[in-house]
Amino acid sequence: MDPRAIVVRLICKSAFQVANIKAFAAVRASRCNSYVTSFRSYNVAAGRPTLYRLSKLWFTRTLGSYSTLQPDKGKMANSNDSTEITEVVCLESDLQDGQMKEVEVDKHKILLVKSKGQFSAVGSRCSHYGAPLIMGTLLGDRVRCPIHAACFNVKTGDIEEYPGLDCLPTYKVKIEDGKIYVTLNTKATKRVKEMSHRAPEVCHTVMLIGGGPASLVCAETLRQNNYSGRIIIVTKDNLPPFDRPKLSKAMNIEREKILLRPKEFFQQHDIEMWMEKAVLSVNTEAKTVTMDDNTVQQYNQLLIATGCRARRMACPGADLENVRLLESFNDAQDIHNLCAGKKTVVVGTSFIGMEVAAYLSDKAASVSVIGRSEYPYQLSLGPEIGKMTMQMLEEKNVKFYMNDNVAEILGENGKVKEVLLQNGGRLEADAVVFGIGVLPNSDFLKGSKIKTDQRNNIIVDKCMRTNVPDVFSAGDVVSFPLGVRGDELVNIGHWQLAHAHGRIAALAMVNKPTEINSVPFFWTALLGKSIRCTGYGHGYTDIVFKGKVEERKFLAFYMKDNIMVAAASLNFDPAVGLLSEMMATGKVITRAQIESDDLSWLQLP
Repeated sequence: MDPRAIVVRLICKSAFQVANIKAFAAVRASRCNSYVTSFRSYNVAAGRPTLYRLSKLWFTRTLGSYSTLQPDKGKMANSNDSTEITEVVCLESDLQDGQMKEVEVDKHKILLVKSKGQFSAVGSRCSHYGAPLIMGTLLGDRVRCPIHAACFNVKTGDIEEYPGLDCLPTYKVKIEDGKIYVTLNTKATKRVKEMSHRAPEVCHTVMLIGGGPASLVCAETLRQNNYSGRIIIVTKDNLPPFDRPKLSKAMNIEREKILLRPKEFFQQHDIEMWMEKAVLSVNTEAKTVTMDDNTVQQYNQLLIATGCRARRMACPGADLENVRLLESFNDAQDIHNLCAGKKTVVVGTSFIGMEVAAYLSDKAASVSVIGRSEYPYQLSLGPEIGKMTMQMLEEKNVKFYMNDNVAEILGENGKVKEVLLQNGGRLEADAVVFGIGVLPNSDFLKGSKIKTDQRNNIIVDKCMRTNVPDVFSAGDVVSFPLGVRGDELVNIGHWQLAHAHGRIAALAMVNKPTEINSVPFFWTALLGKSIRCTGYGHGYTDIVFKGKVEERKFLAFYMKDNIMVAAASLNFDPAVGLLSEMMATGKVITRAQIESDDLSWLQLP
């Protein structure tokens, strides 16, 4: 009988009886995966995706990890296995050293790379948002995504810099008679690293406070390094870790589309998720954490990755109805529904405020933005870029009120009616959204021995260790030594860095201390255009531009002491990703290089 028919018959039986699957369980893992894929295609084509999801969950619970049905990393299936397809993809002479080429095997795109005289083949799409890596940059054995600068080893496929969680699949390469052969053994675009499970006899608990990427990556890295103790992630959110940067860019996004991992993933890898719990205090001597439901949990090692909260406006009327902050998934949904067709005032012209204003520009009846500086992003990106972004939003009928601030929010029947400006102006408003910065979530540490700086950020070393043994911290809540700035202690609230911090903390926990050396990278998206930034520009003295800001195609170099300390670009990919990789390898980029007419060193396409 066709194996697909067996699967369909078994899945549709009530109670998912394990006894009926013994024959199927004997099928080799690679072939089983082929049947699951066929079963998925059949049901999705037939309009039954839910049945596929049930089947996948059933496979997971019955046969173990669904990902274990994939061939192991670097392990090729039997040459007679029908899941393997080998094709000639190009000539050996088609690639010079340091070059990459997108090729196809059975209509599946693969990235072929020649580095240091060796050919290798990996998945062609970034595991973060699926961007084509052929458009990125290759330096040595690492390829960087052109969009958000995730970095992958082209030999192993492993992710080495974030954002993103998964690695790339790898493929067997053979050279024969001057031809390059690549063997396709999976059409998966991502690869989850092999993980251990909890061993009941191991009496050791790692507790991770915070539901963001730092905690998630820490938990996964622990399991990837054979940690078999108990892992608990506790978060005040009502969701498992999710893609928080999307909230200000797509405020009506569906809940399932922002989860970093499905809920089954945590069960599969023995990672406990405690949601809707707030931590009240930490006792580092007793090694206990107390939560708002009076739960007291003992730990052996602790990660504090509580991030930041939105700063509240201290002005009369800030507590009226229809005044909102963006902190959670529910907040984003609420703002979307509240502001649709209504007169909306956005307070703040940094990244969150501007993204919210851009998102609402074609949904609200009107959008007015209040900023204290002359231009948006004036301190972070500079007045030239700030002026450009302001013009972009003005073209969508967004009104700006700069060099001003809110004096009072006036209401009627408890709801917002008007916003009174400090210069005496008045703005009609049905809703107000604040985006005026953040504060670290570290108040619960008051009275503990964990050291914080003047802004209440937790101080850590380059291995994310606090001053208290067995207590680590990561993400937006920390002040850490930044290598590209001579180990200056900095607080940087970037999504990419939170991932990296989580990994470094986990390695220290399992006695594999590794110093953080990531170069900051972040992005903002306005009206379909993305400004990408790398480095740390605080204290820069001037900006050197290539291209023209007014034409919305530029590369900006932020200078300090004639050295580039940061860069930003629009429509100039993959320049910022390349600069990030150059900084990561220790290269110093000078004013002389930047001001030269010869930019061949940038290796731009």
